[in-house]
Amino acid sequence: MNVIIAIIMQVISLYSWALIIYILMSWFPNARESAIGQFLAKICEPYLEPFRRIVPPLGMIDISPIVAFLVLRLATAGLLEIARWVS
Repeated sequence: MNVIIAIIMQVISLYSWALIIYILMSWFPNARESAIGQFLAKICEPYLEPFRRIVPPLGMIDISPIVAFLVLRLATAGLLEIARWVS
């Protein structure tokens, strides 16, 4: 069971890095139109979209990714608690 939890936590970590890269790509012109940008958009936008509907932007700043990262962090903490409980 701990192996499964470790794999899920590794996937969450990789997904968090993909989100960071995708968000940073918005700072560079035409970066999201590249092949990597389009791939990251396909895997990141479905996750970010519900947060964008809930959290309104503050002027030109979109803070919904911060909430998305908090949810991923809570999921990781929950998995750690499950691992402690199962062990």
